[in-house]
Amino acid sequence: MWKRDESVKPTSQPAPPAPVASTQQASAPAPQPDSRRMDRDMVHIGKSVIIKGELAGSEDLTIEGHVEGKIELKDHILTIGPNGKIKAQVFAKSVIVQGEVNGNVTATDKVDIRDGGSVDGDIVSPRVAIAEGAHFRGSVDMQRKAAAAPPQPAAKPQPQPQAVQDKQPQPQAAAR
Repeated sequence: MWKRDESVKPTSQPAPPAPVASTQQASAPAPQPDSRRMDRDMVHIGKSVIIKGELAGSEDLTIEGHVEGKIELKDHILTIGPNGKIKAQVFAKSVIVQGEVNGNVTATDKVDIRDGGSVDGDIVSPRVAIAEGAHFRGSVDMQRKAAAAPPQPAAKPQPQPQAVQDKQPQPQAAAR
């Protein structure tokens, strides 16, 4: 910092430092909206909040409270915190479970049940991780993404023989 102070002292004109100071003041508020935007991109539902019904959004969401109904975050990450208790159908890009989920979970990317997390319901996701110490009761369907699915074979299947009555000769029209 001492060297920076020295670089400011050699400035002989007092007028240029004033615009620099105003420029710094103008640039100082600019990072605040960016930090607010980052806060808006991730929503936190506290442990005293209870939601009954449908919950949908276009932001990452962390739930510490109680939710009953349906949760839909198609392109975002849903985190159920250690205090979170969910009794709902869940649809999200990725789901991280540290609390309790009662209901089916569908994720387009990954479901991660961490130590202490609990899921009672079916999981549909291409990737599933269940940590040691986690609880899971249900079925897992690890569907592949459509783009990652192997291509269909080029050879056509052999035609199946038709019923015998279909192969009987058809009467031909008389020639005139």
